[in-house]
Amino acid sequence: MLPVRAIALALLLAPLTASAQPAVTLQEALLRAKPAVALVVAEVGGEVSVQCAANAPPTKVTPPPSRDTGTGWFIAPSGWLVTNAHVIASTQRPSRSLVRERTAQAIREACGDTATGATARAALEPSLTVLLPNGMKLLATVVKYTLPVSGEEVSGQDLALLHLEASDMPTLQLGDSSALQIGDRIHIIGFPSVVLGHELLNATAKMEASITSGSVSGLRRDRANQPVIQTDASAAPGNSGGPALNEDGAVVGVLTFVAPGDDGERAAVQGFNFVIPATAVAKFLEGTPVPRGERGRFDAAWEAGLHHYFLGNPRRAHTYLVEANRLLPDLPDVRRVAADNDRRLAAEPWLPWRAIAVGMLVACALAYAALAVRRMQRNRFRIPPSAVAQLVDSPEPPVILDVRDAPTYAKSPVKIPHSLHAPLDGLRREDVPADLTRTVVAYCT
Repeated sequence: MLPVRAIALALLLAPLTASAQPAVTLQEALLRAKPAVALVVAEVGGEVSVQCAANAPPTKVTPPPSRDTGTGWFIAPSGWLVTNAHVIASTQRPSRSLVRERTAQAIREACGDTATGATARAALEPSLTVLLPNGMKLLATVVKYTLPVSGEEVSGQDLALLHLEASDMPTLQLGDSSALQIGDRIHIIGFPSVVLGHELLNATAKMEASITSGSVSGLRRDRANQPVIQTDASAAPGNSGGPALNEDGAVVGVLTFVAPGDDGERAAVQGFNFVIPATAVAKFLEGTPVPRGERGRFDAAWEAGLHHYFLGNPRRAHTYLVEANRLLPDLPDVRRVAADNDRRLAAEPWLPWRAIAVGMLVACALAYAALAVRRMQRNRFRIPPSAVAQLVDSPEPPVILDVRDAPTYAKSPVKIPHSLHAPLDGLRREDVPADLTRTVVAYCT
């Protein structure tokens, strides 16, 4: 019976083993993370009042707004977003160079390039918006930011916290940056300006975040003694504020870029970029209203859809992917995965024959195991004739009761030596010997 039970147990455990959740692959981890990364746009516009001559009437000019772009990521589904402080600094504290640039541009537009003695007064109107990967544009407000000291090339405090009027946003969770070692792989997600302005890409492709990968190449501190992580993962202007993820898709840091100087240039060198560790981000968030560890409905639907998609269960994945698209429509990654999942679903047979076959095997195994257990229970006190013969010849022979009915016993030529005939239908307690320590063997047909 043991082999039968072992086979039945193996068949029972087979579907459970097949459905056990495997380790998340890097591809799945990055796909989970990408919808939570958004483009941050800081603009400074407004009218400029220009007087081309001392007695001339003022002219109102509206130059194109000055624009800085960077990357941010949602840390809570209720619209809380983390980015670099220098990305949004122009909307909080416009630099003198920015004011001079706008007034000079307005004078050229109103008075011409040869104008002399012209004066201008700018009324700055900053605005801060966040563009989601599906193209949705949301206004943002700055809740907290710590701008690096002017002249610092890198800073472990270059962080800003924004809030949007939104709900069920995709989110990323902070990981443990203290466990990072030299050589550990990290992956940076962002919106480099070289991609945003590329003439060969359409508008939809430009709004998809890019991923670059590299390793931890140094664990350093800035001049303010704040920790920063050096990485050889490539980055470009526009990547600022992007999350740096470990292999499991948790945020271990935030990319920080060189803040622009008065000439508007950045002194970045590829292969030597710096990341603010997640421990510093967690400390920055202390005292803010950001809920920690909160997960939204989109996260649940998107992760479940990807889970079943990578397990090869298109039917189950379809339901979750549809729900994710309903909560946040037309995200490029959701749309792409859902389209591929629908192709797989269309190629599947109408009935899930594999599941049916496994179910039938399990049902048969259970039925056979139940019958085997029942038979074993019924036969647990039965002994073969050879064992009875050995007991009869032993020093303590058993009590043998022949419980066949009287007609069968009378007609049968088989009579067991030293047995007591006690028909089962009339068997009484006094028919059995009083010595209950002796083994009792009953014989019947």
